[in-house]
Amino acid sequence: MNKARFLSIDCGTQSLRAFVFNERGHLLARSQLSFDPPYFSVKQGYAEQDANYYWQCLVTACQQLWQQGVDPNTITAATLTTQRGTVVLVDEHGNALHPAILWLDEREAESLPSLAIYWQKLHQLSGHQKTIRQLRLRAQANWFAVHRPDIWAKTHKFLLLSGFLTYKLTGEFKDAVASQVGYIPFDYKKHQWHHAWDWRWQALGLSLDKLPKLVAAGKLLGQLPVAAAQELGLPAGLAIVAAGADKACEVMGAGCVHPWQGALSFGTTATYNTISYNYISLKPPLPPYPALVPQRYCLESQIPQGFALVNYFRRHIAAPEIQAAEQQGKQALEVLETWLASTPAGANGLLWQPSLSVQSAGESISKGALLGLSTQHTKADWYRALVEGLLFALKQGQQQVEQQTKQVITQLFAAGGGSQSDAVMQTAADIFNMPINKPHTSETSGLGAAMCAAVGMRIYPDLDTAVAAMSRIDKVFYPNAVHARFYQQCYQHVYLPWLDSLAKLYQQQRLCQL
Repeated sequence: MNKARFLSIDCGTQSLRAFVFNERGHLLARSQLSFDPPYFSVKQGYAEQDANYYWQCLVTACQQLWQQGVDPNTITAATLTTQRGTVVLVDEHGNALHPAILWLDEREAESLPSLAIYWQKLHQLSGHQKTIRQLRLRAQANWFAVHRPDIWAKTHKFLLLSGFLTYKLTGEFKDAVASQVGYIPFDYKKHQWHHAWDWRWQALGLSLDKLPKLVAAGKLLGQLPVAAAQELGLPAGLAIVAAGADKACEVMGAGCVHPWQGALSFGTTATYNTISYNYISLKPPLPPYPALVPQRYCLESQIPQGFALVNYFRRHIAAPEIQAAEQQGKQALEVLETWLASTPAGANGLLWQPSLSVQSAGESISKGALLGLSTQHTKADWYRALVEGLLFALKQGQQQVEQQTKQVITQLFAAGGGSQSDAVMQTAADIFNMPINKPHTSETSGLGAAMCAAVGMRIYPDLDTAVAAMSRIDKVFYPNAVHARFYQQCYQHVYLPWLDSLAKLYQQQRLCQL
C-alpha cells in the first residue's frame, strides 16, 4: 500500500479547517481558523462575506500545517469541501465582483420577469406555483439582475463557493457535481446541468455560459498553478481532486453509503441523512441532493440552525460558567458535559423546540420555542432541553425518510462537532432507541473529501472501497431502555403535537406583525 497523504480543505460556515489524512483515514495533522465574523449583514436578513477572506483563511490554514511539521512535498493530492449554497460572482479573471452571499441570506428579488405562458400553465397543473415563485424570488441571479444590474452585466461566471475556491486552486472554472446545491438549473436526478429547453434556466435567470464545468467526485479538477502553489507553500502541479459539499462528504466520511444506514450530523446545520439508490423527493418538488457516489442521492432532513444553537447557548446563557471554567484550565465541553450528566432525561419538564425545518412544517422557520419553563429550571436544564429538542427534530427526520423510502434504518452513525460529546451521543442513542456509531474521527467531512482524493489518485478503485478502508467505528453508544421508553412517550405525546401547534401559531404571528 502506498504511503499517500491527502490535503483536505473544509470551508464551513463558522470556520475553515485543513487536514492531512493518510490512505487509511488516519488524521495526521489539523489546523483551523474561525471566521470573525462568520458573515456580516448590511441589511436585515442579509448574510455576506468577503470571498477573498475565505481564500486568505485557506492559505493561512495550510501554512499552519507546514508549521506543525508536515512536509508539503509529501502531499499526494488536495481536495475541497465547502458549505452549500453560498454564491460568488466573478469576472473573466476569477475576481469576485461582490461579497459572497451565504446560504443563510434571506434576500428576495422585488420583481420577476414573466415565464413563458406554457410554463405558467404547466406549473398551474402541477400545483407547485407558490413553491416555484418562492424559488425564483430567492434566486441570487434574479436578485442581481433586478437590484445590481451593473454587477450582473460584468459577471462572467456565477459560482458556488466551491467553484470559486476551485478556480483559485486550479485556474479553471470547474466545480464538483456533488457540490451543486442552490438556486441553480442543476438536474438533481441526472446530476448534470438541465437541458437547454428546461424552464429553470429562464426561471432562475441563468445561462450555461455563466456556469462552471462539472466534475464527478474522485475525478481530477485540475492542477495547482505556480502562483497559488507559492501562496500555499505546496508544489506546483499538485493534483486537485473533486469531492462535494460538506454534508455529502460528512455522510460518506462517517461510513454511511447504503439505504439501510443513517447519518446524524451535529453541525452548524443539524441534519439527518441517508443514501438512496433511487431519486426520491421527501417534499416535492424539492429534490434530493447529490451524494458523492455517482447516481446516488442524499435524502436529508435538516434543522437550519442546528448545533449553532449550542454556540448561541454558550455565548449568551452559559458564558459566565464557561469563562470561569476556562480560567481554571478546563474546556467549555467539560462544563456542558457536567450539566448533561447532572440533569435527568426530560430536563425536569422543560422542552426546547429549536426551529421548524423545511421537511417538518412545509417551510423554513428559524424560530424556536420553550415549553414548561419555570423559575426552578437551571441552566443545566436549559442545555439538556436544547440537546433533546435537536435530537427529537432529527428523529422526526429519520421517521419521515423511513416512511417515504419504506426502508428501515438498521445502522446509525453520528458526526460533526457535537459528536465529540459522549453525553450528547448517549442521549441520541436513548432518543433514537438504537445503537449510535461514533466514527474514529469527528472530522468526517474532511475525511469524506480525502476518500475522493484517494480514489482520484487510484489508491482505491471506487468510493465504496475507499469508505471500507478509511472509515472505522471508534465507539458504540447503546440506548438505556428506561430512558428510551420515556423519550418515546415524550416524543409521541408532547413533541409532535406541540410541533403542529407551533407551525400554525407562527403562521398567525406573521399575520399579526406591523
